[in-house]
Amino acid sequence: MKGYLVLESGECFEGELFGYISDSLGEVVFNTSMTGYQEMITDPSYAGQILTFCYPLIGNYGINLFDNESKCPQVAGVIMGDLCEQPSHYLTVKSFSEQLHEAGVTGLSGVDTRALVQAIRKQGTVKGVITTEKTKGSQLIEEYDPPFWVPQVSITKAVCYDNPGPHVVLFDYGYKKSILDALLAEKCQVTVVPFETSFEEVELLDPQAVVFSNGPGDPMSLSNYLPDIKRISETYPTLGICLGHQLISLAFGAQTEKLKYGHRGGNHPVKDLLTGKVHVTSQNHSYVVSNGSIDQSVFDITHVNVNDKTIEGLKHKHYNIQTVQFHPEAHPGPSDTEYIFTEFIRKLPRGEAEYAFS
Repeated sequence: MKGYLVLESGECFEGELFGYISDSLGEVVFNTSMTGYQEMITDPSYAGQILTFCYPLIGNYGINLFDNESKCPQVAGVIMGDLCEQPSHYLTVKSFSEQLHEAGVTGLSGVDTRALVQAIRKQGTVKGVITTEKTKGSQLIEEYDPPFWVPQVSITKAVCYDNPGPHVVLFDYGYKKSILDALLAEKCQVTVVPFETSFEEVELLDPQAVVFSNGPGDPMSLSNYLPDIKRISETYPTLGICLGHQLISLAFGAQTEKLKYGHRGGNHPVKDLLTGKVHVTSQNHSYVVSNGSIDQSVFDITHVNVNDKTIEGLKHKHYNIQTVQFHPEAHPGPSDTEYIFTEFIRKLPRGEAEYAFS
């Protein structure tokens, strides 16, 4: 069935609809990774976004039972060049299009994604709609008012995962399962808590560390929670990842800004200023901490993006607070920076039982 992607800037891209056929609105973004489409569509950071795959062939290894980053796809829609309907992999349980249909997500294949990415890079991230009738696209976009996404992807009740190691509270702004897996692999006991959890509620859990997760949207939409975030991070050893990095920065007086078209892919070079090494990282974000807004009497800048010099990591000079803009768990992506978890956890006191690091 013929369908269209209509952008608010006026461009229209034609293709074939698949998945769940309906009008789908969202912010149109692109990811340059060559693999990992299952992890991408289930990453809660993509909530409300129409994801364009730069790699031309999607679906060739199907969908399995292990690689979801959340319970179901979170994207508003997907755009691609070629769709493979006959996947070949021994773990495949369904096709890519079947996954989207079951989740109520609309896809559009046969699109000139190179031209679409060029349009986004030229004018910046834009709103768009996947629709069966291109004539009504502009009206739908004008009426679209994006909601506050974090409450829609965060849990509503705390969940605990037992382990013999340090007790870590993981704030869920839309966390990826691979972050939880990385903490559990380090033998941590993990309590995942809703995004609005207060300092007093964290105190009652008596953790040995706190992790602020990734998540969708503008970090300033969470400005009401910044005082608690600052108080928590001054009290407990803290690691902030992606949105968590931005929230900690804001809590200590920095500013954030939106990139023209974001960082999304598995090949972003980041320089560790402490060692001089450059790591290839996995990233997925629209916002960054503004250069020049960090009080360097309070924070050391530990990592910078090699391409555009944006801030990729911070370390507090007095408190045990570390933040990274990239994803050290990297699913999908390279494992260059998985040491971030190991080093953070190894500095924590052990739990009641002895345990060995993996």
